[in-house]
Amino acid sequence: MIAMLLAGGQGSRLGVLTESVAKPAVSFGGKYRIIDFPLSNCINSGIDTVGVLTQYQPLRLNTHIGIGIPWDLDRNYGGVTVLPPYEKSTSSEWYTGTANAIYQNLVYMEQYSPKYVLILSGDHIYKMDYEVMLDFHKENKADVTIATMPVPLEEAKRFGIVIADEDKKINDFEEKPENPRSNLASMGIYIFNFKVLKQALIAMKDQSNCDFGKHIIPYCHGKGKRLFAYEYNGYWKDVGTLGSYWEANMELIDLIPEFNLYEEYWKIYTKCDIIEPQYLAPEAVVERSIIGEGAEIYGEVYNCVIGAGVTIGRGTIVRDSIIMKGATIGNNVTIDRAIIAEHCVISDNVTMGVGEEVPNKYNESIYGFGLVVVGEESHIPAYISVGKNTAISGFTTRDDYPDGVLPSGEVIIKAGDAE
Repeated sequence: MIAMLLAGGQGSRLGVLTESVAKPAVSFGGKYRIIDFPLSNCINSGIDTVGVLTQYQPLRLNTHIGIGIPWDLDRNYGGVTVLPPYEKSTSSEWYTGTANAIYQNLVYMEQYSPKYVLILSGDHIYKMDYEVMLDFHKENKADVTIATMPVPLEEAKRFGIVIADEDKKINDFEEKPENPRSNLASMGIYIFNFKVLKQALIAMKDQSNCDFGKHIIPYCHGKGKRLFAYEYNGYWKDVGTLGSYWEANMELIDLIPEFNLYEEYWKIYTKCDIIEPQYLAPEAVVERSIIGEGAEIYGEVYNCVIGAGVTIGRGTIVRDSIIMKGATIGNNVTIDRAIIAEHCVISDNVTMGVGEEVPNKYNESIYGFGLVVVGEESHIPAYISVGKNTAISGFTTRDDYPDGVLPSGEVIIKAGDAE
């Protein structure tokens, strides 16, 4: 079995966090990136041939994956291969849907003559033994197996839903139904017999934005193929919104975390920079937090995930926040419930996360949850006060903040930055 890992998505619901980086390359848990989880699942499951399909802002992802050394995927045969869209003699096109991306890489898959192909998303946080799922696929003589998990019925309309009998044979499949007939949600993880997958991709190749949930699965079902639902009951999180991303990070620092990063038998691997250990100054206070390597803490940190190489100044108090790699937080700063992306500079005497919680005027559906979100390499000048449900991106100056305040629900995205 080979794996095809879809990692080309922008992740627009993460707002300014994904302006210059693909969602699978966003930091998670202080030292990891989101794509580390499916890649680690592959090698822990004995899968040593993985194609990673990239498209949106791929540079960070390509650099992170490299030749696959951290995941033991640097192989002469197989290993990890980054697969961006490319120009062909007859056409040149971007990946226009999940299935279209796989279709454009049929030649890559065919060179390994696989019996089975595992399709994965690069933007979920979970641990799964794909070998157990493959055993289930073989036992049922399935053509297609869909990994599913039970969700509350009232949330089922947000997912692709499968209707299966007691033997887990799928009788019907509905994409985001208004009135769901089942609570078994598709996780976007599929095992196909390669012959079945190839036939379906070729048959549906002219569909616009060809997608597994909308086109390939219904096609296979309509052709009478054997479809089965593999039920998964472990921890699985789609960190597609700022709220779920913040929540998943905060769950890591529970006294008994629901998702354990430290299990000896199922390690999560990542590319590590060789840097010095973290430093806690004599006056520093740290409670219930993850502190990355090379971080220097001179202030107080409570319930936080702090990335590698972060500096937190004297007299500063940070609570319930995610501070990513390389950020510098000045002296006498107060930060409550914020997500601060990589290599930001927060100057002295800034206060973040104050005032009433009002809806965001720019995009209420993205910037909510009472959070302050600061995009990569942004700069916030000294003596500024920032409210809740706010977003800042770019090099901002005192002139960008009338009366030194960014009120709750407001956004500053400087010209030259993606919106």
